[in-house]
Order: sequence, then structure tokens, then C-alpha cells
Amino acid sequence: MSDPSTEMKVTAASDIEVDQVTLDASIRDFAGPNGDYYVQAFHKIHDTTGLVPRTFNMWAAILGPFWAASRAIWGMFWAFLILEIIAWVQIGRGAWGNPGADLMDRAARQQDRADELMQRATEATEQADVDRFTKLAENIGKAAEGTMQKAQAAQAEAMGIMITGLIMLAAFKVIQGLYGNRIYEKQYSNWRIDPETTENGRTTRNTVLGAILTALIGPLIVYKFTVSGSLPLLDAFPENRVSELIMGEGNGTIFSVLASWMENRIDAAAAAGGDVFDGIVAGVRGVLDALTLALNGSPWPVVMLVIAVTAWRAAGPRVAIFTIASMAYVAVLGYWAVAMETVALVGAAVILCVVIGIPLGIWFGKSRRAYKAAEPVLDLMQTLPAFVYLIPVIAFFGTGNPPGILATIIFGMPPVIRLTALGMRGVPDSIKEAAVAFGASRWQLLKDVEIPLALPSIMTGVNQTILMCLSMVVIISLIGGGGLGKEILEALQYAAKGPGLLAGFAILFLAMVMDRIVQGAFRREDQKD
Repeated sequence: MSDPSTEMKVTAASDIEVDQVTLDASIRDFAGPNGDYYVQAFHKIHDTTGLVPRTFNMWAAILGPFWAASRAIWGMFWAFLILEIIAWVQIGRGAWGNPGADLMDRAARQQDRADELMQRATEATEQADVDRFTKLAENIGKAAEGTMQKAQAAQAEAMGIMITGLIMLAAFKVIQGLYGNRIYEKQYSNWRIDPETTENGRTTRNTVLGAILTALIGPLIVYKFTVSGSLPLLDAFPENRVSELIMGEGNGTIFSVLASWMENRIDAAAAAGGDVFDGIVAGVRGVLDALTLALNGSPWPVVMLVIAVTAWRAAGPRVAIFTIASMAYVAVLGYWAVAMETVALVGAAVILCVVIGIPLGIWFGKSRRAYKAAEPVLDLMQTLPAFVYLIPVIAFFGTGNPPGILATIIFGMPPVIRLTALGMRGVPDSIKEAAVAFGASRWQLLKDVEIPLALPSIMTGVNQTILMCLSMVVIISLIGGGGLGKEILEALQYAAKGPGLLAGFAILFLAMVMDRIVQGAFRREDQKD
């Protein structure tokens, strides 16, 4: 039998002794001014388990966002500054604003139009014109009366709008008073963990910054939404005035000058590098023509059989059945030729992305300096809107399928580069050192150790690239690209809902087939390993 004196003793949480003096000193050090108040408030928060706090910070309720800024609680500052501004806008609209001003202006315009038509009726010489103008004047006059009634009703609601704003403001003040200490206590907990990056106390800098932000943002927004006919400067940026100040009067705007300069530079670059750009287009067209010949030149039963067998061998019988059903959908609806053209477009783009992207990813995974230099370019490729790619592509490469593939490559290559680099950096150094110790050369280390271990990340990048290339199918149809994207573009132009949805489902099924085949092939290889 075990000795009871040697058994492990479990200590309850309530039995843990807290150094009260040290804790209180820490809270005072964190809070700075009014430290004793926050000592008591934090103790009450620690002893409370309910949702409603047992403390109320009067200064947080009265000063609102200004108190939060002085205590460096910037999340609370921005949230309640916006909420209080909304409340003040309602108060201003009800107190000194004119809720029905827009409706009254519309009613005045309608009445002027009715008077104008009535004047034309009196001046008309033919009875048909008199009747027509009189009827129009009466109809517009009735519309003006209805609009005026709506304006008067809106003005009558001014008191209700102001009361609603006052209730909202009071509610926001109470919430800040109730939860101010609890939010500040969370900041204290973060300060205990990381005092270097968490601000503490009440500083003059934060107080002044909060006052400046409140004074600049609040009054301008309230004035803009409550005073009718506010300053034009608040409605639109005076770009013409700024252009005149910088460039002088009569010399155009900054936009026109920059646009002309960029257009001239692009035209000059396109003319200087015409042979290079034509060579790139020829290379892309060669890959595309080979795939198109294989998919559209071969008999359709052969192509369907090859795709189905590939799906079966790569991902199993279920994916093969789904692939056959998807191909049958495409063929029965008459989309076989354009679907194969889409597959050729996506296949050419993916092949070029993989051939270029994986070696770059391996290089970036091994060289942090190279990756840091390329990272801004990759960010630009991923964040720039896809339609913007089409502008330089048209300028340098023209229109059609090959330029569309080049635009797709720009959009779809970053995932495979990033994830390949991530996989290469994730290979443990101990494994690489062991391989080198056993005499592996740099090529053997890369081929037999690093790439196999990074393969899951690389295949994820390839899968993402396939899906992103498919998402560009519709967009490249804007510059003459073919395939199913052209079908959807025509459906959009003529508002053909049925054909557009059917073509969209065809693209969806193609994307699912490609995704399932790639994922299934990778899972099978992973299970074998």
C-alpha cells in the first residue's frame, strides 16, 4: 500500500494565496493617476462572474471616447467615437437640421416644371398642344403636392429624431461607464504579459491626440449630415483647384497629364520591345495549340475516356463517376468544344505557372533575401484587381487567347510560388544536416529530401493556382478569350439568364473535376508513403 503522506495533494483554486500588496502596487503602476480607484475596480471585476459588471466608471461615461484615448484604449475610442457621432447626427438633424430639405427642393423643382408647362399651354395655338401641356402640368403639379406633403411629414418627425438621438447617446454613455473598467482591466492583463508593447497610464500625448481626433472628426461629420447646403469642400475634393495651384491655369489637370505621360511611355515600350513580346505570344500560342489539338482535335469519346481513366487512377472510382457525369453534362448541352477550349486555356496557364513558379518558389525558399525582394511583386500580383491586368496585356501583347493566358499567369502564379517557398522553408534543418552528413550532394538534397518533404505545400499551391486560373476564364473573354467565358460574356450582354447559368455550371463542374483529380492524386501518393 502507498503511504498517504507521499500521495500528491491537489490544491483548490480558492486556496491559492495572492500577494495582495504586490498586485495592488502593479495596478497602481499600470493605471497611474487615480490608481486607488482602479485597484478597487479591478478587484470587483476579479470577484464578479456575471455578465453585468459591478463597477461604473463615471469619467468613462461622461468623457466617452476622450477617456478611452487618454488611457490608450484605442479600440474602444474608435468604436464609441463612431457610435456617438451617429447619435449626435440624429440630435443635430432633429434640433437644427431640416429632414425634409431634399424633398422640399424636389417639390420646388416639380412645381417650377408644372408652371413652365402651364405657360407653354397658354402660349400654344393648337388645341391638341394646349390639352397635352395642361395635362402634363396637372400631373406634375399633383406630384409636387405629394412631395411637399412628404417633406412636411419629415419635418414633423424632427422632434422624434432628436429624442432618438438623445436616447442613443445616453445608452452609449451608460455602456461606456459600465464596461470601461472591464475593458481597461483586459488591457492591464495584456500589460502584465507584454509591458513593452502595451501602453499604460494616462499620458498627455494620448490625451491631446484623442482631443484632436475628436475635434476634427466629430464636428465635421455632424455639420455635413445636419446642415443643409453645407460647404462644397466637404462634399467633393477640389481636384481642379489643386491642379491649377500646382500646374497653373489652363494647363490641364494632374490626372490628364499623368494619364497622357503613362500612355506615351507604354506605347514607346510596346514599340521598342515588339519582337520580344511577339516571341512570348508565339511561345504561349505553341503550348495552347498543342493542348487544343489534343483535346478538340481528338475524337470526343477518346478524350472523355482518357479523362475518366485519369480520374479513376488518380482519385478513385467515385471521382471517376463524377467526372463522367460532368463531362456528360457538358456534352449534352452542346458545350463540349468550348469546354475543351477552356480546359486548354486553363491547362496552358497552369503548365506555365508550374514550370515558372515552382523553381522560383524553391529559390525563394532557400534565399530569404530573394524572397524579400520578390514579396512586394507577389503582393502586387495578388492584390491588383484582375481587370487592371488586362490593360498592359492589351498594350504589349494584343488581344485573343494567348494574351488572356498571360493575364491568367500573372493572377494565378503567386500561390504556387508562395506555398512552394513555404514548404521549402518548412523542411527541418536536422534532416537536411543528416542528409549532408551521409554524403548527399546539393542536387540530391534538393531532389530526394527537400522537394519530397515540401510536396504537400507545393501541391496545395498547384491546386490553388488551378482554381485561380479557372476564375479568370470569364475575365479574359473581355479581351477576346474564347471558351466558356465567351458564352457567359454574351449571356451578360444580352441578359440571357438561362444560357449564362448553364455555362456557369459547366465552368463549376470543370473546376470541381480538376480539383478532385489533383487532390485525389496527392492523397493517394501520401497514403502510399
